[in-house]
Formats: sequence, structure tokens, C-alpha cells
Amino acid sequence: MSNSSSITQFLLLPFSHTRELQLCHFWLFLGISLAALLGNGLIITSTACDQRLHTPMYFFLLNLSLLDLGCISTTVPKSMANSLWGTRAISYTGCAAQLFFVLFFISAEYSLLTVMSYDRYVAICKPLHYGTLLGSRACVHMAAAAWGTGFLNALLHTANTFSLPLCRGNAVEQFFCEIPHILKLSCSRSYLREVGLLVVGVLITVGCFVFIVGSYVQIFRAVVRMPSEQGRHKAFSMCLPHLAVLSLFVNTSVFAYLKPPSVSSPSLDLVVSVLYSVVPPAVNPLIYSLRNRELKDE
Repeated sequence: MSNSSSITQFLLLPFSHTRELQLCHFWLFLGISLAALLGNGLIITSTACDQRLHTPMYFFLLNLSLLDLGCISTTVPKSMANSLWGTRAISYTGCAAQLFFVLFFISAEYSLLTVMSYDRYVAICKPLHYGTLLGSRACVHMAAAAWGTGFLNALLHTANTFSLPLCRGNAVEQFFCEIPHILKLSCSRSYLREVGLLVVGVLITVGCFVFIVGSYVQIFRAVVRMPSEQGRHKAFSMCLPHLAVLSLFVNTSVFAYLKPPSVSSPSLDLVVSVLYSVVPPAVNPLIYSLRNRELKDE
């Protein structure tokens, strides 16, 4: 039996033990990474350089792109390197850092998507007060709150998870370090502290979701009352990208963590984890670019 003090590295779950499939995984993830880098990089550059895009919506979109780049850069490069070199290892410190940054970027992104729903609510339901409620200082404070929430959440979970004694080997049944799979290696009942943190996290997540739903209920009520069909079409066009990104993020995350144990398997967990941690950062820029004329004109 081993404990956490004797563990110097963890073994991640490989996508395949066949060399050809390992190389296929490497090239697939390379393509996805380049697509995410190109798409999010274009949004960041366009938003920063074009004065027309210096609005609250595009300011939050720039932050979303930064978070997407951070998220995909945390998990994919290590997985690609392992497949290319035919290894599974990640250092103890590297695993802790990976878990921290995954939690940081995903938590901050969800918080930012909540803020963006408020942005859409004010733009459609209170357009005359948009400049007042969402001035530059307010936008900076809300974005900072989203990043700060992600940092605090990641710090608490990472510190608690890696303070537990680990005595059930060092094989992580996932292609990146993730809390549930690290907890499976623990031999201490202190993991109940992590369960408590997870419950608090779930309550906050549900609270954000209720806020988002409430915002869109008010938005749809306002849109239905609009006398102009052109106005209704413009309002829906403003909301559809955010709704699409939010749906992709929430649906994949919920399925990853709330799927029934009866349908769980290492292979399915691997596919689902790719869907919520790798696919959204590459797809989000495409969704926003297709629905926003200003970005398409760049």
C-alpha cells in the first residue's frame, strides 16, 4: 500500500494501447487545439483592436475566449504528449496544478456565462439603462468576480483533495486529473470534507442556473411583447449564441457528473470528459462568429 507522501506521479487513462490509435488521438487533439487557438485568438484580437467591439457584450466574450483557451491548454497538451510518446505519467505536482486550473477555468466560465445572461437581460429588458447598469467599471467588477469565484473554488477543492492520504495506487481513470477519480485513491474518511465542498458547489451552481433561467424568462416575455418583427428577430439573434454556448457547457457537464452509475464505464467517461472539457472551447468561437455580424465582418 502506498500513501500520498510516497506518490511522485500519477498514471492517466490512455485513449488507446494501440500505437496507431494513439497517433490518431494525437492528431485529432492537435486539430481541435489549433481550431480553438485560431477561433478564440481571432475573437480576442478583434475585440481588443476594433473600437466598435468595445461594448459590454464583447468584453465578456473576450473573457470567455481567454477562459476557453486556458481550459483546453490545461488538459490537451499533456494528453497529446502522452499519446505521442506512449506514456501515461504525470507528476504529483503536475496533477495538482492540472486539477486546480481545470476547476479554475470551468468554474470561472460558468460564472461568466451567468454574468453574460444578465448582460442580455439588461440589453433587452432595460435598454435605456444599459449604459448605466453596465458601465466599464461595472463590467470589470463582474468579470473580476467571475475569475475570483473560479480561483477560490479551485483553490479550496485542490487544497482539500491533495491533503487526503492516498493509498489505493496512483492510476487515475481519466485522461486528466479530476476530483472524483483522485478521491477514489483515498483511504481516509476525510473525503467527506470534499463531499461537503461539492454540495456547496452544487448549491451555488443551481443558484446560478436559476438566475440564468429567470433572466431568460424575463427576456422572452419582453421579446414577445415587442411590436416589431425585426426587433424580435434582433433580440433573439443577441441571445441565441449565449444560449447555445450555455446549453453545450451545461448539458455536457451535467451528463459527465450526473449520469447513472449503471451506464458508467472508463470508455464512456473518457468520451464524455472530452465533450465537456475539450469540445466547447473549440466550438464556442464558431457559435459566436456565425451569429454576430460584427465578428464576421472582421
